[in-house]
Amino acid sequence: MAGKAVVSLTTGLEDPERVTVAFLVAVGAAEQGRPTLMFLTKEAARLALDGVAIAVACEGCPPLSDLVARYAKAGGHYLVCPICFEARALDRQRLIEGAELGGTVPMWQWIGDEGATTFSY
Repeated sequence: MAGKAVVSLTTGLEDPERVTVAFLVAVGAAEQGRPTLMFLTKEAARLALDGVAIAVACEGCPPLSDLVARYAKAGGHYLVCPICFEARALDRQRLIEGAELGGTVPMWQWIGDEGATTFSY
């Protein structure tokens, strides 16, 4: 089995290019068979809601909705900071496939003893 990958994202649609790059990295890892986790904090917590990640960041950039679909198909998982989520009064009923609320302890439990390659955006 390929090693785990964790992509930490703090930015939401205020910087769609940064979000696109983070999703491209996560999709690439997941589609290569790596167990992949996106840790969404701050404004990125909104991206875990149905219908939010739909922007196109730039000419030639893939739509975020396509990247979200590819990530789900490849078995990607999201861990959404519960403090960030609650601070924004977001609706748990709108969480997308593969997303759950969880902080740093569940992230470290997911990583486990074998470690993970990490990226931060």
